[in-house]
Amino acid sequence: SRRLRGGACTALQKINMHMNHDDGHGHSTLSSPHNKAWRRILWIALIVNAAMFFVEVGAGFSASSSSLLADALDFFGDAVNYGISLGVVGMAFAWQTRAAFFKGFTLAFFGVAILANTAWNAYIGTVPEAPTMGVIGFLALLANVGVALLLYRYRNGDANMRSVWICTRNDAVGNMAVLLAAVGVFGTATGYPDFIVA
Repeated sequence: SRRLRGGACTALQKINMHMNHDDGHGHSTLSSPHNKAWRRILWIALIVNAAMFFVEVGAGFSASSSSLLADALDFFGDAVNYGISLGVVGMAFAWQTRAAFFKGFTLAFFGVAILANTAWNAYIGTVPEAPTMGVIGFLALLANVGVALLLYRYRNGDANMRSVWICTRNDAVGNMAVLLAAVGVFGTATGYPDFIVA
């Protein structure tokens, strides 16, 4: 039975090598960790998210918007996560899984920070600037949808690729919520829509 198990493992390794095969002509499979297009897209996503972090931090403080600050921290977390993803490309599955877990941990940490900020703004009755929220929220939506379209073909890859795709897709949904918050703030002249979305 040990020989059979050894033969099965060898067969699985050969299948895995075939699936991730790059014959040197630059057309490795989509799930291959050495796919140059995948790495290039990660770099683009990292730059876009880092830029949007600075844009939204400035706009969030300027407009006193908790939801924009929440989205800014999300962009920062994603930029860090894309950097981590680039670092674990080609590493063993266990390291890729650890990276995906760390991404979830960072999002939880940022969530606690945003809850504290939002609670403070609700306590002092802050009313954010709806026009700024709308313009920056729409810009953020365009950024995330653009990155999501680039990542779409890799959504069924390894754990690392799937986690990057899921984060980006969810961020686009979050951007739409910020836009709804802007409409709510404009219509009610209160900060509660902003607090709820944050």
